Amino acid sequence: MTLTDRIPHLDLTVFRDGDGPAREAFGRELVAALRHCGFITLEGHRVDPQMIERSYASAAHFFARPVEEKMRYAGGLRGYTPFGREHAKDSSVPDLKEFWQVGHAQAEPDAPLCWPDQPADFQAVFAALFEALEATGRDLLSAIALGLSLPQDYFAPRIENGTSLLRLIHYPEIPPSADPRCVRAAAHEDINLITLLVAAQGGGLEVLTRDGNWLPVLNGPHHLVVDTGDMMARITNGFLPATTHRVVNPVGPNVSRYSMPFFVQPRADVMLESLPGCAQDGTEPPAPISTGDFLDQRLREIGLK
Repeated sequence: MTLTDRIPHLDLTVFRDGDGPAREAFGRELVAALRHCGFITLEGHRVDPQMIERSYASAAHFFARPVEEKMRYAGGLRGYTPFGREHAKDSSVPDLKEFWQVGHAQAEPDAPLCWPDQPADFQAVFAALFEALEATGRDLLSAIALGLSLPQDYFAPRIENGTSLLRLIHYPEIPPSADPRCVRAAAHEDINLITLLVAAQGGGLEVLTRDGNWLPVLNGPHHLVVDTGDMMARITNGFLPATTHRVVNPVGPNVSRYSMPFFVQPRADVMLESLPGCAQDGTEPPAPISTGDFLDQRLREIGLK
């Protein structure tokens, strides 16, 4: 059984090229899929196959650099985060990964973006990938807005120059000294509104289904995997829940793995408060909180602050 037998597969060109009724129908289908599964696979997005291939080649080049060189870019939320630094919110042991994060220069004007000296194409490649994924994220949030009976442009001003992040993840070969309790990414939910995951190089991603089973994520090499995060769950009062997922250690050859999720997030000053029409019987909506305060709280919980 493949992933698309269980998790819906959608074509974003239906929304991008469709008229008003087609866009509304796509929005309803997308919202229904995310409500039921939490994850979808996606084609028809704005990231072309050549861009994906260039991105993985450039990421592999960077992560192969000496640790001492990579550590020159460590210390902030954007730039390099070394191996074993992050852990899942409820985990006492670190994840087995290192990563680099790219964000908006406007989101943190006092913390300018940094770029590594090598590889030479790193900045150009990942600035382009960031732009393509952000454009796809805007499309998807427009569709979600329609599916929730909101104006199509509801999310657009809220994510403009927001706190969105592109994370380039390297899961190295599992070191012999690794704590046996550690996995590449322990079970967790994403923090953000939605995540757009470029098809990973290597398996291991698993989704916890609504019936409590772990389902391996299998998707086409040029598809995106999309899921809803804690911010979306919060503003929809759980109508669109955040779905638990993990990255397990390799079974068989002990090989490295690369992954590139894009976390779509509002500006720090945007309030996360319940959307109209998303109240659910018998539940109190969560108290409003700013995106910045919510991020600060969650980043401390996972060891990044």
